[in-house]
Amino acid sequence: MKTGTPEQVERDQNWLAGIGLQGVDNLRVSNYLLELSLQNIKDEIDFDELERKLEEYHRRTEHGK
Repeated sequence: MKTGTPEQVERDQNWLAGIGLQGVDNLRVSNYLLELSLQNIKDEIDFDELERKLEEYHRRTEHGK
């Protein structure tokens, strides 16, 4: 994200770094995490809500096993 508030740009950079680090280990993040991270970057959800949604997602899916 090249535009937006300074906080949005910083969150975008942090998410890109974190997701990129997963790729270094040949890991792929879920599409759901990508959706949530975009919502977080856009200030639609805060990090606490993102974390709660991810925990629920992992409880509901095989990803949590």
